Amino acid sequence: MKHILIVNDGKAGHLNQSLGLAEALVELRSGLGIEKIKPLSRFRAMLVFAFGVRPYAGRRPELIIGTGHGTHLTLLALKRYWRTPVVVMMKPSAPLRLFDLSLIPEHDHPPERSNVITTSGALNRVRPARKRPGKGMVLIGGPSKNSDWDEERLLRQVETLVQRDPGDWLLTTSRRTPSSTTEALRKITGVEVVPSDLTPEGWLPEKLASAEQCWVTEDSVSMIYEALSAGCSVGVFEVPWRTEGRLVRGIKKLKERGVLTSFDHWSGKPLPPPQHEFNEAQRCAQIITERGLI
Repeated sequence: MKHILIVNDGKAGHLNQSLGLAEALVELRSGLGIEKIKPLSRFRAMLVFAFGVRPYAGRRPELIIGTGHGTHLTLLALKRYWRTPVVVMMKPSAPLRLFDLSLIPEHDHPPERSNVITTSGALNRVRPARKRPGKGMVLIGGPSKNSDWDEERLLRQVETLVQRDPGDWLLTTSRRTPSSTTEALRKITGVEVVPSDLTPEGWLPEKLASAEQCWVTEDSVSMIYEALSAGCSVGVFEVPWRTEGRLVRGIKKLKERGVLTSFDHWSGKPLPPPQHEFNEAQRCAQIITERGLI
């Protein structure tokens, strides 16, 4: 069977992006399989470059996808050996000209080049499904290198949400959520709390797919785009940012375009439904097929 090869560096977020694109391609081109391998060692990759050593005991793929700096050398080694198109996700550390296509989020300010596609956030595997009336989700992040954490402010926002808009609210956390925040959230009446370490694989995409609306702490950029990809109406809880960096600018743009509703400007009514379908994985897969890369 013909297949797409994913170079997987072991990071769940990176694999999520690669699989999002690969699965969208499979939807467009039936008969394709998906295979995953770990990055080659630096020594092995250099042998492939210098002497044409076979990289691994496998068949030639139709397309190679990788996300994360740890995959770049392997991507280029496999491209040289197999003469197969390579798609890199996010801004690469190697020169852009070496890759057939680079999918780069707009907040990274990608250059205008024929082999660069600007994306609205990172790609993911989330797809919309039939929405359940009154179903809502709350996604909580945590402190990061870009943002601090105001637990009291967050708790007030969540409490106000469930008071203003009583409904079927399901809340989950992330690996960055402080334990004290999780415990405090459990005490809020009107919301079911399921910590991230108790959710099985595929749980979040499944729940998001059927949710009508979703509130996310704005530090969790990947979860914001997952909620948008699920076709949810999306609102964001403010967090104290440390710097006015690229992530903040990206969130501000989405607010200005009306894609996100800021909690401070929320009227208390159910969030307005999304005006347009948000499926970056499908859009990028369409571009790849139109360009004949697969």
